[in-house]
Formats: sequence, structure tokens, C-alpha cells
Amino acid sequence: MLDTLAPFIGLIGLIGFAGLAGIKHPAYKSRPGGGIRMLGLLGLVGLIGFWVPGAGAIGASGALGLWNHQNPRLAFWGKLGWASLAGLPYLVRWAMG
Repeated sequence: MLDTLAPFIGLIGLIGFAGLAGIKHPAYKSRPGGGIRMLGLLGLVGLIGFWVPGAGAIGASGALGLWNHQNPRLAFWGKLGWASLAGLPYLVRWAMG
């Protein structure tokens, strides 16, 4: 079942590109959630999706850089960053060999 869903799950990683909006429009430093916004760096782990089918979904964590953003639209994309958890089963299965 995991193998048949892998290509579709991997596409979830594209959500992470929303985190690039945080470069032009960063969240105010005074807004809570700075620790979660730092998890946006985990979006780079999504590159493993080139070698591990399905694990590319971890790239969606790049959108977490928009967590609790002052702009409601960008904050919505930040919440979608949690979709990166869908790639963890693929990464764990690959790590276990």
C-alpha cells in the first residue's frame, strides 16, 4: 500500500515552496511560534525524495516557516506544513533497511 501511494504522497512536499514567501514577507519577530518557524529548515530534508519515494513529503515542512504569520493567507500555508508528517513512514522504512 505504501508503494502505491508514494508518488502522490511525495507531491505533498510542493507545499514547502510556500515557505519561500517568508523570505520576502517574514513573520514579525514579536509573534509567538519562532521555534516552529525554525522547523521550516527541515524542508531541505524533502530532497531525500529523489532517492526515497514518498519521503519527499517532508519538504512540506518548509511551509512551517510561515507559522503564525501576521498575514492570514500565509499563516494558512504555514499550517499546511504539518502535512510533512505524511513522509515520515517512508523515511523510517528506508532507514530501517
